[in-house]
Amino acid sequence: MSAPMLPPFSTGVRLSLKELLNYKSHTVYWQPPAKSIWSQLNGGHASQHKGRGMNFSEVRQYQAGDDIRSIDWRVTARTGKAHTKLFTEEREQPVMLYIDLSRTMRFGSQLLFKSVQCAHLASLLSWLTVENKDRIGALIDTGDRLIELKPTARQQGALHISHQLVELNNQLIERDTARLTTKSTDDITLPFQRVLQTMHRMCPKGSDIIFISDFQRLSEQDKPLLNQLTQHNRLRFVHIFDPLEMGDTPFRGSEYVTDGQQTQWLNFGLKRTRQQLENRYTEHFNLIENMCKKMAIPMQSLSSADSLLSQLGATRLQTESSQGNHS
Repeated sequence: MSAPMLPPFSTGVRLSLKELLNYKSHTVYWQPPAKSIWSQLNGGHASQHKGRGMNFSEVRQYQAGDDIRSIDWRVTARTGKAHTKLFTEEREQPVMLYIDLSRTMRFGSQLLFKSVQCAHLASLLSWLTVENKDRIGALIDTGDRLIELKPTARQQGALHISHQLVELNNQLIERDTARLTTKSTDDITLPFQRVLQTMHRMCPKGSDIIFISDFQRLSEQDKPLLNQLTQHNRLRFVHIFDPLEMGDTPFRGSEYVTDGQQTQWLNFGLKRTRQQLENRYTEHFNLIENMCKKMAIPMQSLSSADSLLSQLGATRLQTESSQGNHS
């Protein structure tokens, strides 16, 4: 099995505009009637929301050709004449992305930083939203700041998100590098409650809200606000992880490791060390998964140790498309 390769134009740590704009050309693989992008990712449970919703318009007397499944039996019984409900398709479905670039996301042991993988998925979802003619917005979390990008139509929304991601990510990497030199620890991290409060304020009702994060700051205390957000919106979680966080590494020596919050020497040659990492990861993952199940929030997982398109099966889709064109 060949080793995973870096995505085009990517260093795995810093971001470039060319790197993110590359995903615009890949949206074709998930346009209808193709399978949803979410069916390709690992884990989680299926969403109860299927496609664009319908808004109730009016009730009128039944006419030949009307769908009998839409008959309003209460009005029919009251009037003695068959009546049917009319619906109109939602014209617009704002999509809001929560993009986590906080300190625990600026970590990767093999191919990409989790923050870079997060940005790659955000870019692909932005362009898919543009193709669907919906508005796209984002809340970018640097750990100590929340940058609000209100839903915008057409390409300018996706472009604005990409520009902001490149600028913010690279500033944060430079800041982290400077901290290593000065050994500074003066870092303030916002609680996840602030994220949920901000999302509740800035999201139009009926939004699709996609959280892309390692959810290290999510806790039981966030349940009420999260539940409030689910009342009028459709939520989805994408959990970004690195194999090292679960003790999955072929390395058997000692190494200086930081997760953005704690820094220590770890001896990966000891099974106890790897098991402790796995236990810690599993405990928090189960917390996230259980919260999602209780609130019917679909959740998928995405590794930072392989490219986004590889995990989405895009290479296979590209091959199938090419074979179809030549047949």
